[in-house]
Amino acid sequence: MTLDDLRVFVAVCRAGSLSAVARDLGCTQSAVSQHVKRLERETGVALLERQARGVVPTQAGRVLEAAAAEGISGLDLAVRQLRDLVEGESGHVRVATGATTVRHFMSDAVVTFRHRHPNVNLEFRTVSSGRGSFDALADGALDLAWITLGPPVRGIEQRPVVELPWVLAVRADDPLADRASVNAAELTDVRLIRLPPNSASAAHLDAACAELGVDFGYDTSVADWDTALLLAELGVGRAVVPALPGLAVPGEGALRLIPVPRLRPLPVGWAVRRWDALSPPARAFADTVVESRRRKSTRAV
Repeated sequence: MTLDDLRVFVAVCRAGSLSAVARDLGCTQSAVSQHVKRLERETGVALLERQARGVVPTQAGRVLEAAAAEGISGLDLAVRQLRDLVEGESGHVRVATGATTVRHFMSDAVVTFRHRHPNVNLEFRTVSSGRGSFDALADGALDLAWITLGPPVRGIEQRPVVELPWVLAVRADDPLADRASVNAAELTDVRLIRLPPNSASAAHLDAACAELGVDFGYDTSVADWDTALLLAELGVGRAVVPALPGLAVPGEGALRLIPVPRLRPLPVGWAVRRWDALSPPARAFADTVVESRRRKSTRAV
């Protein structure tokens, strides 16, 4: 049994496919299968079960996957910490985020961090989902992920940084544009632009509506908040979105943002594998973002 065997096995369990892992690793499916077979010989139990659309871990496989993933990420973390000790003030910080996040939440913090830590390499990666971010954190491929906070995830620590109130985005000539606020119940008969389907923000909005006994209807969906704002500004539709930092309320130019005060705010912040195991540069970057958000909140008050 080797560390490579365990890495490949964990990858297969998460992908649910031997061929997908083979493509990612640039090897044959037979080579991937040999890693799994070696583990099965060592443990004496079947670890994978073949199904019509791939493979899933058996009960024994799930036990090994959990232990292997924990051990591998711990080893990767230790190696990075040793590298940080050698490199001193240099090193790497790998962050899962996107252009919307950097623009609205981190722009000042990135500039501040770069001045304070000029030798640290900042790497921003786009991850398609919160689940993908959690897997990358657990694998040690990422240090930090900026996420919409949700239910607890095993092996991941989540830390809130800011709560975003909800606003209705409309074009300046919309009949609702001059309202000081709008009640969520008033929007039940309005067709809205839907937030990214299956996203944590969309799930949070649905839950907040359910608490008020409100059910929104949708006729358009988008991949990110900025696109929803753009469509609203163009007059294509209306959208209930988080009030992103840096956007004026009630809005400027052709866009108006009307508070929807009774909806429970959206919490966003950091996800990490373990806060006490973050490298010094990664912790410094996370703290710089928090510091920047608090400073802006203080000025706003």
